[in-house]
Amino acid sequence: MILEGQQTPPRIFDPPFPATKNEYITIFAHYHRAEIARMAGWRDRIDRTTNWAITVVAAMLSLSFSTPTAHQSVLLFGMLLVLLLLLIEARRYRFFDVYRRRVRAMERHYYAQVFNPTTDIAPHWARALGEDLQRPAFVISHQQAMSRRLKRNYIWMFLLLLLAWMLKVWTGASQAITLSEQTGAEHAWYAGANIGPLPGLAVIIAVAVFYAWLLYEAFIRYRGRVDAEDGMVHV
Repeated sequence: MILEGQQTPPRIFDPPFPATKNEYITIFAHYHRAEIARMAGWRDRIDRTTNWAITVVAAMLSLSFSTPTAHQSVLLFGMLLVLLLLLIEARRYRFFDVYRRRVRAMERHYYAQVFNPTTDIAPHWARALGEDLQRPAFVISHQQAMSRRLKRNYIWMFLLLLLAWMLKVWTGASQAITLSEQTGAEHAWYAGANIGPLPGLAVIIAVAVFYAWLLYEAFIRYRGRVDAEDGMVHV
């Protein structure tokens, strides 16, 4: 019951569906642009994480080589920070991959057919896109996303940190050998990798296992698994 002087509440209607081809094309073009914007937003987040990782590497290298007394464990700490950023970026990449696949489906099955009609088109691709919009789901796992980002960007940062760490360990071992010659005390060749009570040999083995795992994840685990629709251009 509406009392005198009160305004009638606005009625809510469902948005109308396109009734003509022109209206459908207009909605399709706006939706394509919206998905590109969402994809670009997540791509920007990915690039930010990569930039943070590069900054961490540069900071750790600068701190480690700024003075001869800087401990080699600084570089090990840098490896852990870069690994943390890689895990964060892998999560962001999974979201980016969802929108990237939608854009690729529209470009491959619609826009490409406008410019160059072929028979290479998936049946019911629009229905599959609609089902994905109703029930969004990740297509790749977190581990596979990590493998992709590791292979394309992060492996080079890890290798740079490894080379710097080996140089610091070698420098520390040389200093230990020189000290042993002066004092007569014996020092093993891995003394430069010592971290407090932790022997250097254990540290070297741990780093070797860690990098063996990185190489396996980057180049062996998902070798040959490339999306057919991506071609050679994929992030």
